[in-house]
Amino acid sequence: MPHSGEHGNDIVPDEDFQEWNETPPNEYTSLLPKPIDPEAAPVNCHWSGRHEGKVTRVRILLAEFWKLTQGSIPVILAYTLQMSLQTVTVIIIGHSSPMNLAVSAFSMMFALVTGWMIALGGTTALDTLASSAFTGSGNKHDLGILLQRAFLVLGLLYVPVAVLWACSNAFFQALGQDPELSYQSSRFLTALIPGGLGYIYFEIMKKYLQAQGIMSAGTYVLMITSPFNAGLCYFLCYTLDVGLLAGPIAAGISYWLSFILLVLYARFVSGSECWGGWSRAALENLGTFARLAILGFFHVGTEWWAFEIVALVAGRLGTIPLAAQSVIMTADGILNTIPFGLGVATSSRLGNQLGSRNAKGASLTAHSSAVLSVIFGAVVLTVLMSTRDNFAKIFNTDPRVVELTADILPFVALFQIADGLNGSCGGSLRGMGQQHLGAAVNLVSYYCFALPLGIYLAFHGWGLKGLWVGQCIALYCAGILEWGLVTFTNWESQVHKAFQRMDDQGNLDSGVGPEIGEDQ
Repeated sequence: MPHSGEHGNDIVPDEDFQEWNETPPNEYTSLLPKPIDPEAAPVNCHWSGRHEGKVTRVRILLAEFWKLTQGSIPVILAYTLQMSLQTVTVIIIGHSSPMNLAVSAFSMMFALVTGWMIALGGTTALDTLASSAFTGSGNKHDLGILLQRAFLVLGLLYVPVAVLWACSNAFFQALGQDPELSYQSSRFLTALIPGGLGYIYFEIMKKYLQAQGIMSAGTYVLMITSPFNAGLCYFLCYTLDVGLLAGPIAAGISYWLSFILLVLYARFVSGSECWGGWSRAALENLGTFARLAILGFFHVGTEWWAFEIVALVAGRLGTIPLAAQSVIMTADGILNTIPFGLGVATSSRLGNQLGSRNAKGASLTAHSSAVLSVIFGAVVLTVLMSTRDNFAKIFNTDPRVVELTADILPFVALFQIADGLNGSCGGSLRGMGQQHLGAAVNLVSYYCFALPLGIYLAFHGWGLKGLWVGQCIALYCAGILEWGLVTFTNWESQVHKAFQRMDDQGNLDSGVGPEIGEDQ
């Protein structure tokens, strides 16, 4: 396996895993190495013998684990810092009272399952198109055109979300929420409208850079803007006495600052090579991009909407259950960055493999990611179980909230493994452009089975615990089903489909690049 340079672009040969091609590189040279094929190895090489073959396969698998870990860690850190902007808002405002905790957490969760889904779900169109275009297209500026297309399409998709936020008071009351909670949440979301577009554009820029193997840029930027957001939120809330609205105002400023800094990074540090200037070509093939963006919106959104329904139901169980639910959901938003970040790294690497016509490499990436997600999930499970009795004190010290949170955390801990599978295999499906399959799995798992069961249990003696039992069941169903879809994938077919999605569709027919199953 190769290892990358500082920004993920400079590929260095690893003598243990490949024979480096002596041919000088050209514009069609891929950034991925030729995979080891033990069956095709010479008899006198280190693959000869059954034992040596097994050892080599283990080394290949471990090398893929390491590659995915290297790619996912900066992505996970970036999403963790990104979510921290919301978490800090909830913590700063939430310490004043259980009601303010509920309002801030409820509002941020609603923003997540609506506007942020355009960023987290809609940008998966770039996971599908940009990563394969970067290695498979003969024109590197195709990636810049995809970037412009994303700005246009996702910006338009944000308009109805902004209207919904502005009218959210009536919407929440129609759903049976407390009038005071509905009113205060509506104020919060209306103040967040300007910053929402900055969040979406920042996520687009991150995906543009990640498709080029530049995984750490978002992390660097958020290491600046995350503490800036915390300081600004505290200053507005307590020094200027802005109160509840300090959160959305500080977050909005921080999101736009993050976007601007990431643009400057791409321009002056790394990532500008794929920018060919503004082009009318961005107005072409909008249907393909919009279809993938909307499917990605539903793929990621169907899971998070189920959690929002749980929050809405919790709001009808009383203030203390809602406060405990707010603690758990805010924490789960942070914890979810681990499987989601791994899924993003997986979809980017898998798309690169498909763009290089490396079907075997794509399969290895998908299955390695699934196994790695189980390992990550087991670690998170252990941490949650060891801190369950004191976990809620981070957000609120009310003993009733702390006790109820401790009762629910075992179920949250239990589904971390399944959540990991759902995230990693969902990333593989997005890398293949099969967001619709992931959305279908989530619809069946959550809405046809788990949510009805959880709501029934909640109002028949189980309370908030019943809602989380249903979520736990849903995640295990979704994770197992998505891994099954990945297992039975025809990877050679996925290579052809990847090239069919590219703007430059002549590459596959003209035979540019390696044969299917090879990696350059």
